Amino acid sequence: MQSFEIDKTDLLRIEIALEGNDAGLESVLKEYHASEIALLFEKLPKEAKERIINILPTDIASEVISEMDEEHRPGELLINLDPEKRQEIVEELDYDDATDIISQLDEDEQQEILEDLDEEDAESIRALMKYPEDTAGGIMNSEIVKVNINLEKKDALDEIIRQSEEMEEFYTVYVVDDHDILQGILSIKNILKAKADAHVRELVNTDFVFVKAEMDQEDVAGLISQYNLTTIPVVDDNMKLLGRVTVDDIIDVMEQESTEDILKFSGVSEDEELSGNWKDAVKSRLPWLVINLATAYLAASVIRHFDSTVTLIAPIAAYMTIIAGMGGNAATQALAVTVRRISLNDLTDKQSYNAVLKEFLVGLLNGAANGLIVFFIAWFYDSDPMLGLVLFLAMTGNLVVAGLTGASIPLILKRVGIDPAVASSIIITTFTDCAGFFLPLWFASKLLLDSHHHLIHH
Repeated sequence: MQSFEIDKTDLLRIEIALEGNDAGLESVLKEYHASEIALLFEKLPKEAKERIINILPTDIASEVISEMDEEHRPGELLINLDPEKRQEIVEELDYDDATDIISQLDEDEQQEILEDLDEEDAESIRALMKYPEDTAGGIMNSEIVKVNINLEKKDALDEIIRQSEEMEEFYTVYVVDDHDILQGILSIKNILKAKADAHVRELVNTDFVFVKAEMDQEDVAGLISQYNLTTIPVVDDNMKLLGRVTVDDIIDVMEQESTEDILKFSGVSEDEELSGNWKDAVKSRLPWLVINLATAYLAASVIRHFDSTVTLIAPIAAYMTIIAGMGGNAATQALAVTVRRISLNDLTDKQSYNAVLKEFLVGLLNGAANGLIVFFIAWFYDSDPMLGLVLFLAMTGNLVVAGLTGASIPLILKRVGIDPAVASSIIITTFTDCAGFFLPLWFASKLLLDSHHHLIHH
């Protein structure tokens, strides 16, 4: 199956079908996968979504709602449905998806949905709603296949068949004792191949990876990726089995976390949703721009300090902007690599030191290479090899500053408990701008102004 892009023709087909009767609309919808309908929903008005959900068979309707992006408020769509249809859809959803969607609603709306469900489903969803949404407990699914460690092969197989009937898919069978304490993992292959008189106790694998319910979702993603797992069990402090996190939940987490980091990188707070209105956007971005303005004044004051140098050596003004700009770009590269490193694993002191050292060397070499290019341009274009030397030193110096700050600032911020993705870029731009203006002007005042004075005196 190829990936699906919404184009105008799809939207037009649905819109035309919406004008006709239900049977016509239903036959058009049959050609689309649930995730494709969820994408089309982003462009459709509320009434159209409700009509489509009501027409779709329950299993497809529930999949469409679970595939909808959080920003497009699947919860609101659910609450406006006829109670009977709503109950069927929620009971068809995985518990973790149902919890995410219901959590978006006001408390009285949550109650309204939960009261219609059968007791077991309502209890499971209420239990999951206790956990913060960005923890293992918040993303886990409490539907699991588990067998008692004391069972024989035949009884264990009967249990697996019985429990898995309700479930769409399961990858792992968990083994528990009489108190629901997780003892290990049972592979389907092993139990099928085992002799008829084998016991679960003999087949269980007791060497397994698990997570506590309060673990941060990013750390869970790290473990699943590190051990190449399809699913990981979630336990409480007493090792009681609570649920499982599957790899499809983790893909959503990774997408969410990377979006968050990209927004923060640009000084946009995570409170601003991609589809939010202009007021939220201004509120979340303005403070950072004001801070940026203050730092720009700092850089400008460096230039004012060297007024006479700029007046006497006019070409330096054009070159300064190049050096400051190059520093900003190099620092962003170092920053991106370092923030990525931090998000993948907590760095030890030695790893942090090595990361900074590496960026220092990279800055030195890249600075020297770019410095040589500017040196030759100044020599041939401005026929001034001394100006070339000044620019070579300034370019090398600023790219070293860029590498050092790009790598060390996020590490320092992480140490003091500030999110490195948010504050780093503003601080680093200040350093590279100030150094980008200060270094060429300082070197020029020392190396070029003296020779100019000598020329004037002679």
